[in-house]
Amino acid sequence: MTSPAAQAEAETFYLKDYTPFGFEVESVQLTFRLAPHATRVLSQIRFTPKPGAADPQFFLHGEKLNLISAKIDGVAVSPVITAEGLTCDTPAEPFLWEAEVEIDPASNTALEGLYMSGGMYCTQCEAEGFRKITYYPDRPDVMSTFTVRIEGDEEVLLSNGNPVSQSQGLAEWHDPWPKPAYLFALVAGDLVNHPDTFTTRSGKEVELNIWVRPGDEDKCAFGMEALKKSMTWDEEAYGREYDLDIFNIVAVDDFNMGAMENKGLNVFNSSCVLASPETSTDANFERIEAIIAHEYFHNWTGNRITCRDWFQLCLKEGLTVFRDAQFTADMRSASVKRISDVIDLRARQFPEDQGPLSHPVRPEEFQEINNFYTATIYEKGAEIIGMLKRLVGDEAYRKALDLYFDRHDGQACTIEDWLQVFEDSTGRDLTQFKRWYAQAGTPRLKVAESFADGTYTLTFEQSTAPTPGQPDKDPRVIPIAVGLLNGNGDEVQPTTVLEMTQAKQSFTFEGLASKPVPSILREFSAPVILERDTSNTERAFLLAHDSDLFNRWEAGNALSREARIAMVLTGAAPDASYLDALQKLVRDDSLDPAFRALILQPPSQSDIAQALFERGHLPDPQKIYDAAETLTQTLAQQLADSLPRLYADTTVQGPYQPDAVSAGKRALNGRILSLLTRLDGGDQASRQYDAADNMTQQYAALAALLTAEKGTAQSQAFYQQWQGDRLVMDKWFALQVAAAPPEATAHIASRLTEHPLFTLKNPNRFRAVMGALAGSHAGFHHASGAGYQLLADKLIALDSLNPQTTARMCTAFQTWKRYDAPRQALIRQQLRRIKDTKGLSRDTNEMVSRILDA
Repeated sequence: MTSPAAQAEAETFYLKDYTPFGFEVESVQLTFRLAPHATRVLSQIRFTPKPGAADPQFFLHGEKLNLISAKIDGVAVSPVITAEGLTCDTPAEPFLWEAEVEIDPASNTALEGLYMSGGMYCTQCEAEGFRKITYYPDRPDVMSTFTVRIEGDEEVLLSNGNPVSQSQGLAEWHDPWPKPAYLFALVAGDLVNHPDTFTTRSGKEVELNIWVRPGDEDKCAFGMEALKKSMTWDEEAYGREYDLDIFNIVAVDDFNMGAMENKGLNVFNSSCVLASPETSTDANFERIEAIIAHEYFHNWTGNRITCRDWFQLCLKEGLTVFRDAQFTADMRSASVKRISDVIDLRARQFPEDQGPLSHPVRPEEFQEINNFYTATIYEKGAEIIGMLKRLVGDEAYRKALDLYFDRHDGQACTIEDWLQVFEDSTGRDLTQFKRWYAQAGTPRLKVAESFADGTYTLTFEQSTAPTPGQPDKDPRVIPIAVGLLNGNGDEVQPTTVLEMTQAKQSFTFEGLASKPVPSILREFSAPVILERDTSNTERAFLLAHDSDLFNRWEAGNALSREARIAMVLTGAAPDASYLDALQKLVRDDSLDPAFRALILQPPSQSDIAQALFERGHLPDPQKIYDAAETLTQTLAQQLADSLPRLYADTTVQGPYQPDAVSAGKRALNGRILSLLTRLDGGDQASRQYDAADNMTQQYAALAALLTAEKGTAQSQAFYQQWQGDRLVMDKWFALQVAAAPPEATAHIASRLTEHPLFTLKNPNRFRAVMGALAGSHAGFHHASGAGYQLLADKLIALDSLNPQTTARMCTAFQTWKRYDAPRQALIRQQLRRIKDTKGLSRDTNEMVSRILDA
């Protein structure tokens, strides 16, 4: 383990220091002789020095490897070995490197490299896990073809590419497409498959499999259909056809991420692929569909074209997130998807952008790359793609993507390569647009307006606050989608995209009969914070009349936020105009039920805290919680006469189907039930729980009961029914914490960590409890500090086992400076306790240091 003193001096890597590897890797042959504590990995790698490379040093990454032997062209060599890898003298001409190492998968609790999960061997090599398997230039710009031989007693032996030969205890695989080591995958276990086939548009038949543990076969059908839909959509929307003879997905219980796009062998967290009506909610089904699409789309945007270095991570992730969002919008409701994405962006990425962990979409430096798998890279990276598409138009976007695939297939690329494609295909100069990749922080867009003689003028002023390492910001290109409505709610100016390029800029609309009501930033056309003086009357008008469903929702969200802020600051009663507007929308059967469900979803309590902080108030988590409870109770009482009818009208009859229409009705039904439970003592929720034949309705009923501090019997029954299903039990663990009142949240979470089914070693179970604790705003930030201490205790315990999960959970503390002095002192105490832990991992040390030092 590294000492704390050494951690403070951890190496920092800089984008400006990039140099290519001095050798081409012509081919890679690997042999795995599997054994839980003594797996042998034999490698044969053909290297060729690159012409013109200035005295290239032969360095291979390697960590926690026991080197048995090493040879160059058949002659034994004695390389110099360090904790990071090895160096060795090499010939000036092409040569064959051979090495044999021994590793211990069964003891690998970090879930990086080759490890074991429930008796199954599996790998996770992104970003730098391959170096824990064998010595290799473990960097994304080193691409080669791989041939893999697996020797083991397991029934199923899988790797990348196409199968070459298979027999008892032996399998050989060959991947003809060059790839970096982070895309290598191996799985071996006693698994069963859910098979299918897909015929590509060129007529090639592809074998499809979802591999699972015995007993999970009945949870694969939805995932398989999602895969086939993704393959069809990628052919139609992007012209991308699958390029191997077989595509395998494997469900793994112990996995740090959601899934991994390894070429031809996607490894999935079980929670992101296994689904059945009895065990999965509508949200689970939608998430599974999206993640399967995301990982499949990586086959071209990430695998065939990968990133030159990890500073370019957004090149593959931002683009692929954008593509999976397009897919979900096409499969479900485009407006509901857009609203949901913005809710997530504001909940996860905006706080990151505005806090100590702020970093550009393409960072300039890092110490531990695992810490940059962030909402900024993924979600903000996707928003940048969306802005680019909006600026150039649909046709030009498709033309640019065709050129991107043609020009860079088989290459490891940069953001410059990506933008150059658009410049070459459209003729636009994207120099200023590139600032979105280079500058951290969320721009603020102030709006002023004037109207005279039929001319309406909107004046925008953009600014971005200083962020760590970037005190000054230059103006960015901001596409602002605007529509104008007259006093009757009719649209007098359809959506127009204004292209803002200056720090302050005005746009005019002429020939108007009267001053219009503006609908600004339609479809959330740019990831900015809009600042405009407006009234609740105007917000209610837009909520009722705006033709853009995103801005209609945005108006309702703003009304809800202002009502809560007023209640927190002044103790005022809930705003009557907001409640009236909300009631009308909830009763409007012409609106999409999924949209109405989102209208009923209030801003998060963390959002209210941030809004108060930005207005110069220190947020009191308990007051924010109390205001939310009062407002929800008042709404329930005002809707009392309508709730039974609304509940009946939104109850889906017949066998469960996970389609978008049914899911939307169930989402609204669940919101109605939660309100009804506040009035009827839980009678309807109890009846729904007893009658439910699917997890969506069963879980919604249980959540409504527990949130209303009822449902003890149902919670016990739920546990008894599902204690043998690990994914359903994750739901149960999380709900116990999420539904708890603030004063009891930390106590309940602490008690659950002592439960026989709780384990630190499974990331899903850890996140179920600790993630729910961190997500309970008033509970986590309770004045006692018990939530802070509990999370710190568990992060310290987890760090030696799984640094990646530990580091990512540290983000729960990133907003600490917006609270009062006593809470800041309590959080600082826990952060310093984590930082001072002997042997703290590099991952966690970097995260805690950044949070503390900002």
